[in-house]
Amino acid sequence: MRREDLTHMAELITTGEIRMDEPMKRHTTLGIGGPAEIFVRPGDREELLRLLRYAAAEKIPVQLLGSGSNCLVSDAGVSGLVISLAGTLNHLTIEGDRVVVQAGVMLGHLVRRCRAAGLAGLESLGGVPGTVGGALVMNAGAFGAEISTHLTAVNVVNHQGRERRYAREDLSFGYRSSSFEPGEIIIGGEFKFPWGQEEQVAKASRLASRERKTRQPLTKRSAGSVFKNPRPDLAAGWLLDEAGLKGTRIGDAQISPQHANFFINRGSATAEDMARLIKLAAGTIKARFKVQLELEIRTLGFPRGFWEEAGLGR
Repeated sequence: MRREDLTHMAELITTGEIRMDEPMKRHTTLGIGGPAEIFVRPGDREELLRLLRYAAAEKIPVQLLGSGSNCLVSDAGVSGLVISLAGTLNHLTIEGDRVVVQAGVMLGHLVRRCRAAGLAGLESLGGVPGTVGGALVMNAGAFGAEISTHLTAVNVVNHQGRERRYAREDLSFGYRSSSFEPGEIIIGGEFKFPWGQEEQVAKASRLASRERKTRQPLTKRSAGSVFKNPRPDLAAGWLLDEAGLKGTRIGDAQISPQHANFFINRGSATAEDMARLIKLAAGTIKARFKVQLELEIRTLGFPRGFWEEAGLGR
C-alpha cells in the first residue's frame, strides 16, 4: 500500500484509530494472526463510509472484523485494509417491544438489555460471542433460537460506501447463513420481540448458560464452533467425537477434550498449527463417515486454494 494512502486514511479517521502492521492476534478470540497491513477502527458511521469510499476509489482490498470471535487469521497476516467495528457503532435503544441496535454492539449486551426490558426471544443466545453485525451475517443461533427470528429490518453499506435498507421479507436466512450480498457490511438492525414473563425469561437464560458452561470450553481461547453441522440431525461435534479426535494436538492447537467442535489455542498456537488440525479433522471425518464438513469460522489471509484443496471451500 502506498504511504500516501495511509496518510489520507489517517486524515479521514479523526475520532477512531488507525495502525500499520497491527498484529491480528490482539483482535481475535483465538489469539492467532499475523499483521494487518492497515488496521482501522472508525469512530462512527460517517468515518466508516468515508473510509470505504476512499478504499473503493483506490482499489484497496477491505476485510471487515467484528469482535474477532469467529475467525482464523493466517500467520502471514492480511494485506490491504482491515476495518474493525468492535467498540464502535455501539448504540442500542429500546422503545417498548422495538429494539434498534448498531452492528458493533456485542450480542451478549443486546441479550442482557432485552432480558432486563422483559423481552423474550434471545435468552438462549446469551453466551454466544461476537457482535450483532457478525451474528446477523451468519444467523447465529444456540439451543434452537436464531437471531433472525425477530428481525424486522437491517441497514447495510457496501464496499463502495453506498447504503441500503432491507426489510425482513427482502432477506432469507438459513442454518448459519444469510442472503446478504458479498461485500455488504451490516451497520445496524431493528427487532420486534414478544413480551416474556420475567421468571420464564430468567429461567431460560440460566438454563442456556448452564448448558454452555457444561458443554463448551469457555475458559479457553477458541473461535467457537469450527465446523457447521452437516444436517440438523447430525452434529459435527458428534462426528469428531466418534472419530476419537477429542484432545488431538498439533503444536499448541488442540481439539477441545470438552467439546470436539471447539479447537483451542493452548497458549502459543500458530495459524499453521490450527489449519493443519482443521484439515486433519475434516479429512478424518470424510474418510470414516463419507461426510464433507464445512467451515463455520471465517478465514482471512490464506492463499487462494488453501482450503479448497481439503474440500473446505474457503
